[in-house]
Amino acid sequence: MEPVYATREEVQRALDVQPSARSSRQIDRALQSASRDVDSLCHRTFYPWQGERRFDWPDSQYRPSWRVWLDDSELISLTSVSSGGEAIPLDDLLLEPNRSGPPYNRIEINIGTSAAWGGGDTHQQDITITGLWGYRNTETTLGLAGAVATVDGTTVTVDGGTSAQVGVGSVLRIDSERLLVTGRTMTTTGQTLAADLPVQKNGTSVSVADGSGFAVDETILIDGERMLIVDIAGNTLVVERAVDGSTLAAHTTGATIYAPRTLTVTRGALGTTAATHTTGTPVHRWDAPGLVKDLTIANAMNRVLQEQAGYARTSKTSSGAKSTSVEVLSLDSLRTQTYDAHGRKARHRGV
Repeated sequence: MEPVYATREEVQRALDVQPSARSSRQIDRALQSASRDVDSLCHRTFYPWQGERRFDWPDSQYRPSWRVWLDDSELISLTSVSSGGEAIPLDDLLLEPNRSGPPYNRIEINIGTSAAWGGGDTHQQDITITGLWGYRNTETTLGLAGAVATVDGTTVTVDGGTSAQVGVGSVLRIDSERLLVTGRTMTTTGQTLAADLPVQKNGTSVSVADGSGFAVDETILIDGERMLIVDIAGNTLVVERAVDGSTLAAHTTGATIYAPRTLTVTRGALGTTAATHTTGTPVHRWDAPGLVKDLTIANAMNRVLQEQAGYARTSKTSSGAKSTSVEVLSLDSLRTQTYDAHGRKARHRGV
């Protein structure tokens, strides 16, 4: 399954729907469709992929002979290049457009060197390029991960800082391995409630032994009640009570505090290789461009709401004379903005 450009939790918050197995499946499906729609609109793929691709050498491809156009296989960075089975030093190559890339849409031989394309039996797939493909490798460093002792395990435990900034659909990197988050489950934080919590909506102060072990925007679970951390003051968590459809309840000192810190992941994703990782290794999250994320969320919301209405949602025009599809009214401007900012418009134009 290809990566998506927003998370399940972001769409749930935008729709203000309670998490459930049914709504999660519906939103995940809508996110896949919405993300691929953005790819189609912009004529490019945004997420990073590590690996090898082959191209014809340019004497039979395009002129001039020192330039290889990558077309929709845009590069973020180069690892190695060979032509006719012979390696070409990276110092002899130029990635273009150098002023605005990445992404890079062509590779040129530095004509001040002796390097050249060709050398194989034919021009077909003579050039082998290995690198990181995609739009941009924009990452945010989050918190830390627990030990990943095997290469085939499908769960990773993270700390509170990471948990608050990761959702189902996130693309993570630990060391050189990329992982796709496909699920989240509650696990103990190792802390308990340090004082009784009343059954009152305004009882928003949760006392813990160590407030640094939590993060703002993290959801915690005490008994059967979910709470959203909105602020932290020392060892007191300021929370919103009874979120995500849970029921307000009283809780006693010593109650275990849980948080969604166990991630179900696809290992060795996007051309990388699964590996073991030590406790405390930093977790990095790949981030789609802002407009791409916004359009993905908007598309996913529209698909969910249209599906619920049998794709018959309409809205009156200002004159009241006719009805217009809600999708047309709400998404056209955002689609135009996204394409203008990130669309691949022509071979010779770098974005």
